[in-house]
Formats: sequence, structure tokens, C-alpha cells
Amino acid sequence: MNRWTSLGLVTAVVALGVGLAACGKSTTSAQPKQVLKLPATAQLYTIDLAKATGYGQTGNVFESFYRLGKDGKVAPGLADKVQESKDQKTWTFHIRDNAKWSNGDKITAKDFVYSWRRTLTPATKSTYTYLFSGIKNGDKIIAGKMSPNKIGIHAKNQQTVVVQLTKPMAYFKILMAYPLFAPQNEKVVKQYGKKYATKSQYMVYSGPFKIENWKGTSNTWSFVKNNNYWDHKVVKLHKINYQVVTNQQTGLGLYQNKKLDLAQLTNEQVKNYKNDAEFKEYPYSIMIHLKYNFKDTDATKRAALSNRNLRQAIALSINRQQLTKKVLGDGSVTPTGFVTSGLAKDPKTGEDFAQQQAVKNTTTYNPTLAKQKWQKALKQLGTKEVKLSVLAGNDDPMASTVTQYLKGQLEKTLPGFKLNIQNVPAQVAQQRSQSGDFDLYLSHWGADFNDPISFMQIPLSSNSLNYGQWSSKTYDQLIAKAQNQDAATPEKRWQDMVQAAKLLNTEQSFTPLYQANYAYLQRSTVKGVIHNTAGTQWSYKYAYIK
Repeated sequence: MNRWTSLGLVTAVVALGVGLAACGKSTTSAQPKQVLKLPATAQLYTIDLAKATGYGQTGNVFESFYRLGKDGKVAPGLADKVQESKDQKTWTFHIRDNAKWSNGDKITAKDFVYSWRRTLTPATKSTYTYLFSGIKNGDKIIAGKMSPNKIGIHAKNQQTVVVQLTKPMAYFKILMAYPLFAPQNEKVVKQYGKKYATKSQYMVYSGPFKIENWKGTSNTWSFVKNNNYWDHKVVKLHKINYQVVTNQQTGLGLYQNKKLDLAQLTNEQVKNYKNDAEFKEYPYSIMIHLKYNFKDTDATKRAALSNRNLRQAIALSINRQQLTKKVLGDGSVTPTGFVTSGLAKDPKTGEDFAQQQAVKNTTTYNPTLAKQKWQKALKQLGTKEVKLSVLAGNDDPMASTVTQYLKGQLEKTLPGFKLNIQNVPAQVAQQRSQSGDFDLYLSHWGADFNDPISFMQIPLSSNSLNYGQWSSKTYDQLIAKAQNQDAATPEKRWQDMVQAAKLLNTEQSFTPLYQANYAYLQRSTVKGVIHNTAGTQWSYKYAYIK
């Protein structure tokens, strides 16, 4: 989910992506107009797939070898033939003869090679280069020890792409459905130069839709059917119109006046509309959590945040049942650890990863034990009080609710603890978190694909998205083992990840708060939208208005 790095961006991307699409047969006076009207909680920050901070909706305008279909399953994309070698380390993709860019250019094998190299070039400043780990030379390139031109991809001929892996990757096929790995048109990048991706007309698109009327700081923009898309005949929707709506009461009013086909609901609105025929709840593989800054510039705060008893005391002070059921009330669920439930199942037993990662007295509410841990922490720190700030993006209406709840719970349960709330615009929150300018950060992570490693890569010492710079050699070794020596043995790989997840739980290096769920009113005439909990959550390719 998804990659998102501030709570404010969660609903921005979710609402941008949560677009329920509209379409039917050809438009006549007797048939509904195939235009979908959707809200967004924030502006669309970039349309450059190499620089994006989330791909919740961009699978609709950019397509890779595969795309994500129903139930998180891989569906055909720009490749019509795929071959996998016996050792599972060489994949050969044949690009469709009728694959074209939105400007009519032919999509070729070289477009994929160029795309991967451009994304991995340090000057591009992509935040998702770590997803190339496991592809030949990927780790050395990510570490800055090798040229991006050495990444394990080459064009065998105009229509054939060959990808080489350093070892088998259990999730490689679904990874290739992620828009990050889609092609980029080198001719267009060079043609527009600095203008590239600054406006929707300075971009070409490979997916079912193209973007129009986006100017970089737009509060409105559109997805329009891409008639050059290889499978355009199945796309019924003509247009999706987006408008930024930062207030949910405003959104509800626009929905009731038929200016929107979707409206996200607040906790209070859920109570009023949960029995409505148009009420919908959509689950996500998104974990809302607290990040701790282990490299805080304030030495006193750094010592406090580095104290395991203090972090455990914070985790045990949070009544997650109360938070999800009474405070949020939107169907969000309590977590057992950093990895969301419903994401992946044990290859041997079929048990959910979330059940296996659980560690006693880590994500449960236990104020008595919390107080004991707190007193130990204060003694170790040689103080009677601790003052910290929590940073959050204020674009998400839930951010203020959650930070207020945390302040109340922690200050009530832990004597001498003071929590200052810093609710700022999402973009500011993201910039501050990336630069390490925070004590606690109300963050979130959404899975890019249905495998625990999509979560487990974030806490690695080497990952730039590990904003708090937590570091554990044991954790790094477990993930390296899962990704290398045990990569081809599903059961061993699984156990490596379970052990790593339990270590996260015990250390509380990240404190899980809740697994996000979002409640909406959705027009009953909207049909055919594919919703997935991970990766590109919303697909409008087959959507229509009845």
C-alpha cells in the first residue's frame, strides 16, 4: 500500500484510489453518463512513478508486466507471454504487440530497462529503491556501490525483456504487478526535460486511463479513458473526476447533492449511516503505528526513546479495543504486531501470519504492567518525568482524534509523562519525518503486495523509510536469511519472518495502534470496481455506472 509515509497521506491516497468507478455501455440519452465523481483528501503530489510516495491509484494510469486483479491475484498486463527458468532466477517477458503509450508510441522492452535504471539513479531520489532488492545487483546499486545500469534487466529484442534475480523470490510475480516497475518513455522524459511530470500533459501513460487537468498544485484533476491502451475495449468508464475535499462534513454534503459518488465518513457519521443501503466498509493492509526516533537530536529525549521499558510502557498503556470500537468506530481492527492480518498465510499450516507474530504483553492493554515498566524506565533514566512530542499529518481527519486519544491515555496511565501534539500538513509531516525531526511519529505502512516481507523490510537498518533509525543486527540477519539462503524454502523463510516480527513486538521498536478500515457512502449505481487490501487498492478498468 501501499508506500505511504505519513498518516495524512493514507487517506489522501486511499481517497484518491478509493474511487469507485463508473461505466456502462456506450453513452446514449437512455444510458447513464460514464463519469465518476470522487473526493481526495489532499492534492496529488506527483505523477512521476519513479518519485511517487504511494501507488494506491496509479495502477490505473501506469501498468507493468502484470496488473492486480481481484482478491490480490495477478492478472495480465503489458506482457502476454511469460517464461520462468527452472532455477526461478530468470524471467522472460514478451511485451504485447499492441502495447502503446497514450501518445501512440509503441511500448518496447527498452522502456522497462530505462524505467528501472532511472528509478534507481540517486538523482531521481526514489523512496522505493529497496523493492529492487533481490533483482541481480539490486542490493549493491541501492547501497550506492554499483551503477544503476547494472540492474538485472535487459532487452533481448524490441518485444522481449529478461529479468535476472540473485535468488528465487516467492513474491516476484506479484511484485511485477506494482506500478513502480512499469515502463517509462525515455524519449518523452528527454523531450520535456525539467517540465517532465510537472503537469499532466508532460507525461505519457501505459494504463487504462490517462491524467488530464493536473497542474502540480491542482485541487481538481481527471482520469480519462486511454484509447491507446492495449485492452481499451473493456474499459467502459469515460472519466473519473477528482476534487480535494478536506472536510468530511463537506464531502457528505457534496455526496447528498450528487456532486460526489463517494464520501468517506467520520466516526459520528458512521453511527448515523451504518444501516444505510449505500454504507460500505473497505479494509486495508495498512498498519497505523508509532515510530520512535532513536537518533533524536535532543540527548535527553534520545535516551528516553531508546529505553525499551519506556516503549513497552507506552504500548501497554493503549487500549486498542477502545480505540478501534469507540474512538474510531469505522471497522478498524486491533493488531497483534507490525504485520496486518489477512495479508498472508503460513505455507504449511494455513495460519495467518498475524496470529503467529503475537507476543504476550506487547500489543495488549495492561495498565498495571505499563506502570511497572514505566517506573523501571524512570529509574534507569534517572528522572521523574518525560516530555515528548508526537508528530502527525493533519490532512487525515483521524490523526487529531488518535493523537488526542494517545495524549489522554498515556498521561493518565504513566505519571510524569507529558505528550505534546504537533498536527501539521501531511507534506510537512513527511518532510520532517524523513529528516528525523520528530520524537514520536504517527505513521502508517500499507503493504505493496500480499507477503509479510512488504512490512518486514521497513525496519531494516539500511532502509531509508526507517525514519527513526532503529537498528538491530539480529533483525537484519533474520530478514537477510529469509531473502537469501531460505528464499527457495517457503517454510524456513516464513519462520525467519515470524522470528523477526516477534523481535519487533518484544522491542516495540514500532508500536502498532490499529489496522485501518475506512467507512464510506458509495453510490449504489457504481459497479465493477476491484478493491484490494494491498498494492494498487483500486482498479477501475472494469468499472461502470449502471
